[in-house]
Amino acid sequence: MSTLPACPKCNSEYTYEDGAQLICPECSHEWSASGEADAASDTRVIKDSVGNVLNDGDTISVIKDLKVKGSSLVVKVGTKVKNIRLVDGDHDIDCKIDGIGAMKLKSEFVRKV
Repeated sequence: MSTLPACPKCNSEYTYEDGAQLICPECSHEWSASGEADAASDTRVIKDSVGNVLNDGDTISVIKDLKVKGSSLVVKVGTKVKNIRLVDGDHDIDCKIDGIGAMKLKSEFVRKV
């Protein structure tokens, strides 16, 4: 039985091979089995609805009316949001919208201005 390296992200010993990749079943981290450092694959690239790469501090525009959960408010199409912050998770944009307050948005519903 061959010994595989522990996961570099969570140090789990239960890693397995899948082709040229090593995979951790506990945290779902994947990395190259050849041992090469893949810095580009570790950094997450977040794109807007048309494929533009988003960065912290960008200004975006909402492309669809979005209902605010737990409220009767609606973020209207064309609303501009300044100074966004990218975060991990399903809703990957953290921002503050005038008249509504702090919100998290999905990148698929915005366009970079």
